[in-house]
Amino acid sequence: MKRAAFRLQPVLELRRTEERAAAAAAAQAANTATDADRRATEYETALATAVLPRLLPAGDFVLAMTLLRTAATDASDARSLATAQAEQAELVRARWTAAAQRTKGLEKLRERHQDALQHAEDAAEERAVDDLVTGRAGRLQHAGAGSAEEVPWTE
Repeated sequence: MKRAAFRLQPVLELRRTEERAAAAAAAQAANTATDADRRATEYETALATAVLPRLLPAGDFVLAMTLLRTAATDASDARSLATAQAEQAELVRARWTAAAQRTKGLEKLRERHQDALQHAEDAAEERAVDDLVTGRAGRLQHAGAGSAEEVPWTE
């Protein structure tokens, strides 16, 4: 007997491909967010450990303060970028989760389809066995009725 094909198989394969692509994008976004956080932490650490000498000429003092202000701005920008990258990574992870749920839904439909096919095959086999058994019993009864004489009932 020819087995019925799962009509949504191409859609299931497409969903699996989408899920793999979303997983790769989520991994890339997570790596980017981790790198941005590491860079922001490095900037913040460098800024926190910066110490000015006690005695500086006025021009050097103004230059050092300008450099510290620029470093603080860079650290703030790096932290903002890290936060944005983390939020982006969360959005990409949510897309991956949604893709996985769509794939899971189609996989469940495929399992139900396979269960229904198996049930139909089992039922057909059961009917075939029943037909063989009842056919044999009918032949035995029919053969026995023709050869044996009917005995009248007496009391």
